[in-house]
Amino acid sequence: MNISTLYQVFKKHPNISTDSRNCPENSIFFALKGDSFNGNQFACSALEQGAAFAVIDEIRYQKADDPRYILVNNVLETLQQLANYHRRQLGTRIIAITGTNGKTTTKELVAAVLGKTHNVLYTEGNLNNHIGVPKTLLRLTAEHDIAVIEMGANHPGEIKQLAEIAEPNFGLITNVGIAHIEGFGSFEGVVQTKGELYDYLRTQKKAVAFIQNNNEHLRAISDGLILARYAVGRQDDLFAAGEIVDCTPFLNFKWRHANWEWQEVHTKLVGTYNIDNLLAAIAIGCYFEVPIKQINDALESYTPSNNRSQLMETSDNKLIIDAYNANPTSMAAAITNFRQMAAEHKMVILGDMKELGEVSQKEHLKIIEILQTANFEEVWLVGEEFAKAQSSFRHFANVEEVKAEIDKKKPKNFHILIKGSNSTKLFQLPTSL
Repeated sequence: MNISTLYQVFKKHPNISTDSRNCPENSIFFALKGDSFNGNQFACSALEQGAAFAVIDEIRYQKADDPRYILVNNVLETLQQLANYHRRQLGTRIIAITGTNGKTTTKELVAAVLGKTHNVLYTEGNLNNHIGVPKTLLRLTAEHDIAVIEMGANHPGEIKQLAEIAEPNFGLITNVGIAHIEGFGSFEGVVQTKGELYDYLRTQKKAVAFIQNNNEHLRAISDGLILARYAVGRQDDLFAAGEIVDCTPFLNFKWRHANWEWQEVHTKLVGTYNIDNLLAAIAIGCYFEVPIKQINDALESYTPSNNRSQLMETSDNKLIIDAYNANPTSMAAAITNFRQMAAEHKMVILGDMKELGEVSQKEHLKIIEILQTANFEEVWLVGEEFAKAQSSFRHFANVEEVKAEIDKKKPKNFHILIKGSNSTKLFQLPTSL
């Protein structure tokens, strides 16, 4: 079945599922494959649950004379092609967001700001890969004015692929830092891969890139683009310029568009590093003519979730939870921010930074060096990568050992920073503290 014919089926059944355990009535099941599963095996089950059609790519799973099976050459490629075809039919304005750190928070802030005056579709959670982006695009309807699409990558070429599927009109790279070095090979590989978004925008007439004006790496790869600039500092003629007022612990800052009056915003975000994310959302809001008051309201109302820059108070302690992900850039920023925070008793629980390849030990040692000058009352390090770095700080093999020590020691009256890669599972700790 070709894409145009499949699209007619999709228009009648616009609910997509890639999980045979969750196939709503009249949905279309796409039988994707993974390293340890073959979705074709579950096509029959999906249809029994209520799916109207099952898209498969192995003929042996097709039941004879059952028109509900749609046979294609490659299910994943078909899903991506269908998403691109749908995107082209609707012509929705699309903003693509990628970067080493902050892309999910920035995506949510942008959606909150634009949502004040537009009907916005945006990526749910972190569904930002070769499957998540197509599924997000297939949720678009004619009622949506703008879509905000988050794009993640672990290897060169992945942002290029996602951009070709989504065909964005606007793009934002939050920053570039040391992350996923195993896949990218080097920091230069990170810059090149994130820059694939800029490369795509150059092929589009009147495409606009929103850029952090003080970031030398982003400026170096932005030649030939129409730029809407934002930055920290008292710079004129920018879509957004800002300054931090305080962060004790929530970030309060002021901003202005071009030479307009300064605005002050009190957020629910922890961490001075979030100012770039906030200014990006402001720049995009100003570009799309969202009124200033509504921009401020959106930013002040936004509450972080998913273990990102969250402040949680328990009966014993105040926790700063940033345990969804970690890389050297974000880890150093979190420690520096926590060091500057006013609190009598400070404790940090840090988990391994994953996917750093051959630079892993060096980068973990750098974090230890930062900790050695920070004078925190308690430092607990978790995971084998920190163990290899060998420091005088307390070390735990895994989160279960940390839980046991918390139960034994019962820390009280601390401000506690919790940060690590998701696989270290430090997000489980708040219930213990």
